Formats: sequence, C-alpha cells, structure tokens
Amino acid sequence: MFRKILIANRGEIAIRVAKTARRLGIAAVAVYSDADESAPHARFCDEAIRIGGPKPADSYLRIDRIIDACVKSGADAVHPGYGFLSENAEFAEALEKAGIVFIGPTAQSIRAMGSKSAAKDLMEKAGVPTTPGYQGADQSLDVFRRECARIGYPVLLKATAGGGGKGMKIAAREADLAEALASAQREGKNSFGDDRVLVEKYVPRARHLEVQIVGDGKGEVVHFFERDCSVQRRHQKIIEEAPAPRLPADVRRRLHEIGVNAGKAVQYRGAGTVECLYDGGANVYFMEMNTRLQVEHPVTEMITGVDLVEWQIRVAAGEGLPLKQDDIHERGHAFEARLYAEDPDNSFAPSIGRLTTLRLSDQARVDSGVEEGQEITPYYDPMIAKIITHGASRVEALGRMRAALRETRVAGVETNACFLHALCADGDFASGDVSTKYIDEHPDGLFARPAADARVYGAALLARHLAARAGGADPWGALTGFRLNKAAKAIYWIDVDGAPAIARLFRHGQALDIEIEPRATAAARKEGKGGGESMRFSVAMPSPPAHPGGVGLRLSINGEAFDAFVAPHGGKHRVFIGAESWDVSFPDPLSGAGGHHSVEGSLVAPMPGVVTLLKAKPGEAVAAGAVLMVMEAMKMEHAIKAPHDGTIKAFRFKAGDQVRQGDMLVEFEETA
Repeated sequence: MFRKILIANRGEIAIRVAKTARRLGIAAVAVYSDADESAPHARFCDEAIRIGGPKPADSYLRIDRIIDACVKSGADAVHPGYGFLSENAEFAEALEKAGIVFIGPTAQSIRAMGSKSAAKDLMEKAGVPTTPGYQGADQSLDVFRRECARIGYPVLLKATAGGGGKGMKIAAREADLAEALASAQREGKNSFGDDRVLVEKYVPRARHLEVQIVGDGKGEVVHFFERDCSVQRRHQKIIEEAPAPRLPADVRRRLHEIGVNAGKAVQYRGAGTVECLYDGGANVYFMEMNTRLQVEHPVTEMITGVDLVEWQIRVAAGEGLPLKQDDIHERGHAFEARLYAEDPDNSFAPSIGRLTTLRLSDQARVDSGVEEGQEITPYYDPMIAKIITHGASRVEALGRMRAALRETRVAGVETNACFLHALCADGDFASGDVSTKYIDEHPDGLFARPAADARVYGAALLARHLAARAGGADPWGALTGFRLNKAAKAIYWIDVDGAPAIARLFRHGQALDIEIEPRATAAARKEGKGGGESMRFSVAMPSPPAHPGGVGLRLSINGEAFDAFVAPHGGKHRVFIGAESWDVSFPDPLSGAGGHHSVEGSLVAPMPGVVTLLKAKPGEAVAAGAVLMVMEAMKMEHAIKAPHDGTIKAFRFKAGDQVRQGDMLVEFEETA
C-alpha cells in the first residue's frame, strides 16, 4: 500500500480523495494555484504545495510542476481526480518515467478511449453497438456536409478529446452546420488542445445512461450497475441517479454487458465509466468511455456500499479487485444534485462573486470544496457542492433530496438551487419519465417562480427592523421614541424582484402591522398599468437565531407560523422561504438611484470572460438573434446576440480581450 498520495486536483474531489486516503492511513498532499491558496482542499490535506498561477494552464495542467511537487513531498502515487490531467496519457507516462504510480488506467488505455473517434472505431471492431456517425481524419467542412447529409439531420458535433459537455454543438439543419462546427472546434482547442470533431446522429429524446466499471488491468472487469444522467443543461449533467428508472430488464442487461466488454477490450485498470445512449425503445449505443472517476460516482457508492476511491487505490497498488461480480449488490436508490453558481434564468450562465452565505443540509451527504466567504472565480468549474441522498426506494431518496434542497441557503452569487428543487418536485421527473430534452420540454414548471406574498415582505421588513434596533444604524427605521397616543411608525421604499412598493410599519407591543402599497414600474406606467393590490397583515416579533451569513426567523403572520432566512446578497438582501428565494432592496428615493440598472442602446457582459470572436462589423445591420460576438467563460462559449433588429455602432473589445461582468461590449442601435 502507498505511504503518501499527491492529489493533482482541487475542490470537492481533492477533499473526497483525501478522506479515503486518511481512512486507509495514507498521507495526502494537496496542490494549489494562487487562486486556491486558502481554499479548503489545501487546508484539509496533510501537506499543500503551490504549483502556479490561477489559470489551469499555469498550475493544474502543468505536468512538470506536479511531478516536482511529488518529488518535493515524497509522494509515491498520484490521484488525478477528474478533469485537468485525469485523462492525459502524457501525464500518466511522465509519472511512470519518474517512478511514481498513476492511480488510474494505463496511458495505452487512455489513448484508446480518450479520443471519441478512436474509441468508436475500437468498439465497432469489438462488436459493441455505436451511434451512427462520422469520426474520420478529414475535418473539412465539405466532408462534414456530406457525412451529415448521409446521417440525416439533426446531428451532434463533439470534440473528440472532449468531456463535460464542452465542444458539443447541435446542428438542426445544414444551414447551422458551419457555425456549429467552428464553435465545437474552438471549444475543443481551448479546453483540450485538440480541435478535431466527430459527428453523430442526434437523438432528440434520448436517455444518457452510463455503467460504472473497475478493472484490474489483467483482463478482469466488474460493473457496479448503471446511472441515469439524462437531465442536462448545455449538454452537462445537473442531476444523476442510480439505478436508472423505468429501464427494461433486457436493456439493463445489455447495458452492463457493453460496459464490461468495453473495459475488457482495452485491458482496463482502475475505475472508468462507459457512457451510452438509449433511444427509449430497444437500442442502446456506446458513446464514449471516461477513463477516470466521474463527478457522479457517489450515487453508485450509495447503492453498493463500495468506496470507489478505495478500489482505485487498491488496484493501483497491485492488490487486484476486492470483490467478484457476484459479490457486488445494489440496495435502494440514490440521487446526486449538482449545486452550481449559475443563473438558470440567464441560460445557466456562471455567476462569479463571494459566497457571503453558504448553509447546506446536514441530512444528506454533501461533497463540497468551498466554504462561506470564499470567492467563486472565473478560472474553474462553478460547482459549489454535490448533494447526495439515498433511500430504500426512489420515492424515498427523491423526498430526501427535496428536503435537502429546501434547506439550502446560498447568497452572494446566483445558484440553481430553486431550479433543482423545481425539477425534483416535477411530476414527470418523480415518475421517472426523463430524457436529455427534459428541461426543454418542461419550461413552465422548472423556471416558474412564485410571486412574493406577505411572508416575503414580512421577513424582509422584520429583518431590517431588527437590524436597525440592534445596530442603531437606521434611527428612522427603529420604530422607537415617544409618540403621544400613537403607534411607533416607519415608512420604507421596498423592491422585491424588481417590483417596487411602499411599506408602512406600525408597532403594537411585540407585533408589527404592515401595509404594502405596490407601485407601478416605469414600464408598467408606459402601458397604463398600476402596481397591483395592496396587502395588510400583522407579524409577531421573534428573537432571531444568529448566523454569520444572515438571520434566521421564525415568523407568525396573522396566526400562521413559518421559517425564513434573510441574508445579504450583493447590495440587496435575499429572503429564503422553503425552497424559494426572492431578492429585496430598500432604495433611497432621494438618492436618484433605483434598483434597476441598464445601459441604454448597448449590450453588456453577462459574466467575466474572454472575447474569442467578433461575428459582425461596426455599421452592419443585423437581425434580432444574430450572433454579434462570442465570449469564453468557465471553459464554455457564450454567444452575445442582438436583442432586436438594429445596427452595430461600435465594439468596445476585440478578440483576446478579458472583460468583466457588466462591461459594455457592443454599442447597438435598435431599428425604429
């Protein structure tokens, strides 16, 4: 067994590997970039070594610096986690040359399966069914046009060295092909250093199923059943479960056979995942093999009771497979929800900033590599945590996931927490009717948010009132002082999710009487609309429990009790009630500043990133929806499109420029 393992990764997976190493009595060494100097994974391990600047190319992708860290620390093995160098054959070879064990497959297996094109060729020779497509060496547009016509539209273009949804584009028709191919090639080059692309028949309502395998490198391969990862955004998984729901027994059996046969075809060593496409009928197609641990491996661990990281370590140490296939059993059901710093209402764009509040359920397994007060930077994946639940049945596991998401409280950045809860509460998802088109097919249920009611206004106003009483920062809002024969009173301007109102508070002993008078927005006034109906209610005054990132409240409105949590969120406050949240501000009507900022006649950067391409020229007339420029952020391309028909007046940045969130990108004049 190894004495010391260096973990060539960061975040939650580095902590996850270190926990198993610690249980096995193995010392763990962390590496960190300048952006991660004080990150939890660097503190959790027994040692931590700096390897470079914040960009992955300057740190986590530097093979030479990681090997230097191994030599410096005396580590005799390296666990790569996932992403970064985990599927890099040159890295595996460099470690072997340095006399350091790579806790993963051989470089030969990585090469065989690392290229989607080569993997499909290999599987076809082994008799494994593959998705109809083209993976040839000729990468010209003319060849792709010919092959796509043969396959039939729609088609899916994929970077051959890709993973995690990067370098994947759909072309619904021939007119879309040129732009989709160019975008897939750029993402492949930027993310993996390889711009080669393959194309496959796109199955619109497919299911994404995968088989977890572990091999001993000598021909023996076992499977750990399957996972369903169908529900995705931007071709990236957001929720996974095991086993797959509503799967015919014969399809399940063939799926496991494909996984084991794929592993045996390359004498696979260690943990890997064979990903397949299921058309919902009788066909299961091999798509690719990930020669590493998967982000979603915890759901497999939960239903089998097996620590997959321990198996990786033991196989790499030469101990062989701890169990035979007949000794591996499944029990119950498990879900994993990926909590991301992203905005579902803005096409799931990543959100950058400081985690001013982070409270996660203690009733679920939570794998996380960030903490309250930490900065979410543009350099790495925006995952905050993985929330994992297990139950004796799918119904029980899903109920526990909903409960865990109801307890999730994150402020300072946008998250997909409300979206995940809506997904888990959706009737079709609860029945197991899932596919890769699930989000597109359920926009009303997944993106709808309830309007603010008396509970939201009451929690926000009470939190502000209590803060004023405690700190004395707002003498006009403290509702104290002598008033002859009158109740203490305060008036606020309040804005909830863009809806302005006037709030009047009257204190009577240990209660507040509140009146909310909605005011029309400027847009509503233009259309001759008012602000809505007024609200009147009473709130009992509680003693709130303290929390550094916010205030927890047990409120009673008109005799009905409920829990709320109010936390600072940027220059506003975020009110959490159950699984929902609302953003609240208290504008100063005398300051001239409102709660809504826009740049008239321009387009601004939705997030920090790098401009990679300008698609138009100043003075050019464009139609609504036309792509004006392309940005890269969080390793993904984001198209900046014309909001209306109009004319480009000027670009403020050129290709290669770094931009900040809110920077003006394009001066744009709408056609009258």
